[in-house]
Amino acid sequence: METLLIGITILFVVYVAYILLTATFANKGQPTHPQQAKSQAPVAEKEESPVAEVEPAAEKPVESQQEVATAEEAEKVKTLKNPETGETAAVPTNYRFAKRWIKEALVKEGLLDKIYNNTDLKDEKNNQKVKEALEKLKQMKKYWA
Repeated sequence: METLLIGITILFVVYVAYILLTATFANKGQPTHPQQAKSQAPVAEKEESPVAEVEPAAEKPVESQQEVATAEEAEKVKTLKNPETGETAAVPTNYRFAKRWIKEALVKEGLLDKIYNNTDLKDEKNNQKVKEALEKLKQMKKYWA
């Protein structure tokens, strides 16, 4: 019985060594984290200058100031990109499945007055307002990936 246990242990150690060696030789010419290498871009450091902070007035931005695409161009958009963080997400078909930053962008751009809960969307009026806001956000070139 003891010999069997020692034999199984030796086989296990040899198997683990084999897996580690083949994995090391297979990845010899490739970078270890290709996703990280692609997504990291050199970022220039900003110098901070003393500036008095002023609270911005709560005004709705005017659409004429932003680049707005035609309906045909907006139909081709499949993903949206957060201009602040660079995160991308698929264009949501439903507000309930939209990422948090998309909901915040709708409020920031003045397309919605607040971030709606799922219970708020039971009202057809709010639901229609949200769908129109998503379409307008989809047309803004600022958020295209």
